[in-house]
Amino acid sequence: MNRTTAEIVNEYGPFPGADHVHGVSYDGQNVWVALGDKLNALDPTSGQTLRSLDVAAHAGTAFDGLHLFQIAEDRIQKIDPQTGRVLATIPAPGGGADSGLTWAEGTLWVGQYRERKIHQIDPETGVILRTIESNRFVTG
Repeated sequence: MNRTTAEIVNEYGPFPGADHVHGVSYDGQNVWVALGDKLNALDPTSGQTLRSLDVAAHAGTAFDGLHLFQIAEDRIQKIDPQTGRVLATIPAPGGGADSGLTWAEGTLWVGQYRERKIHQIDPETGVILRTIESNRFVTG
């Protein structure tokens, strides 16, 4: 195995009023941080909060090149990052037990911590396209 050393370039936080960070994504310009009841855009260099969107933000955050996707309990919200408007909502496969989210291959990938599963889902309908089972707990 060829191992390389990673370098930590920046660290962000703490975030006043937030007990946990529930998701992190990068849109090519900003680092987005899910803090429970809001989604904050941070300057990637300084860590300064550039803006805050008032949306439910409980778990994974993903970016598809145009929109943000955010787990909000039993649903996944498609959000316009410029306005903060929720454009669409689809059901989350875990019904509130989802632990992570990412975008790849034109689809959303949703992790379920306790169930030890990763679901590939259609971003328009929420339909599960396939499921990968793991022998480990799955986080964001």
